[in-house]
Amino acid sequence: MNLEALKEKPLFQMTGEEFLFLQKKINLDNSLPEISELDKSKKYVYGIRGIATILGCSKSSANRIKKSGIIDEAIIQNGRKIIVDSELALELIKKSK
Repeated sequence: MNLEALKEKPLFQMTGEEFLFLQKKINLDNSLPEISELDKSKKYVYGIRGIATILGCSKSSANRIKKSGIIDEAIIQNGRKIIVDSELALELIKKSK
């Protein structure tokens, strides 16, 4: 199928096959760039529940640890949204003991 001719064709005149071909072609062309290797190595958890999961404790204990300031370097917080770099948080916990 000719892609340029298909782009010029009105949608109501396309067959289902033509529409799906055009949609797949556009999705492949507009795919997101690869995430760099550095970003792939980072593992993030979200919220108090995420902190509790990586530390293997209850949510109240995770909240107490967060408030203590031990893992402040690993936390990014904007309002109520909490994002934690899990590897850095675990390192900070190990150093504190």
